[in-house]
Amino acid sequence: MNLQDKIYIVGHRGLVGSALIRRLEAGGYANLLTRTHAELDLTNQAATEAFFEREKPDFVFLAAAKVGGILANNTYPADFIYQNLTIQTNIIHAAYKNQVKRLLFLGSSCIYPRDCPQPMKEEYLLTGPLEPTNRPYALAKIAGIEMCWSYNRQYGTQYLAVMPTNLYGPGDNYDLNNSHVIPALIRKFHEAKLRGDKEVVVWGTGTPRREFLYSEDMADACVYLMNLPDEKFSPLLTPDASPLVNIGVGEDVTIRELAEIVQQVVGFTGSIAFDTNKPDGTPRKLLDVTRLHSLGWHAKTSMQAGLANAYRDFTQ
Repeated sequence: MNLQDKIYIVGHRGLVGSALIRRLEAGGYANLLTRTHAELDLTNQAATEAFFEREKPDFVFLAAAKVGGILANNTYPADFIYQNLTIQTNIIHAAYKNQVKRLLFLGSSCIYPRDCPQPMKEEYLLTGPLEPTNRPYALAKIAGIEMCWSYNRQYGTQYLAVMPTNLYGPGDNYDLNNSHVIPALIRKFHEAKLRGDKEVVVWGTGTPRREFLYSEDMADACVYLMNLPDEKFSPLLTPDASPLVNIGVGEDVTIRELAEIVQQVVGFTGSIAFDTNKPDGTPRKLLDVTRLHSLGWHAKTSMQAGLANAYRDFTQ
């Protein structure tokens, strides 16, 4: 990407999109293209295609998605599959019709089977049943990967799909009804500290293992991949394998360990209890990041530092 190229960040207000904006601006990219939902409804195919025809972006980061935790996925499964399928389909097809040079499609590690061998390699996609609590969302993201692959094969496009692990950082969603585990824990511990509670209750048994990546690191990895020279980028788009790269840190923690780190960062002095009547979700989710490391990128931010930054953002 040249500094004057027109770069469209789809979903620029979310956790992922806002991190991409900050990373691109810091890198000196001066021609960033954004639209709010009020300005452009991405589920409207005609409006999306008209926007692409008018603006002609050179590069696209597809970060727009309806996202949420276990509760949100269980409560709104139709919304999750419909909105995600529609948005990504409209964007990918419009990008093809308007000769976008490269597109980066952001998915989620929940695309891998529930009982996937650990750590999860890119080739494990579609090798077993999905986790039921977020299957509609996962299937939509899998369809997006397949669509990128199909367009690459049929039309010679350069569309890469990246699968970030669980993300957290500035601009996260802290609504307890539909947030992911880290923002939910930050809010729970913060409010318990303010009230002077003696205990914070965390969903599940505390035993599932999860990998977490700071959002600024994720954005750095995405820009790094989009800027790979052709001799490194093209081999990621072979016709016989999904154009897929995992983005993570390669290490995980238990939910109990995570809660204890958040407790320390927030400064809550009470105890932690676990509600074992609530679902745990997938037992373990750790990405194999060998492919990403082989391309020359590694995460830089420790969990302690990242959580401290996230908590500072939450309290501002």
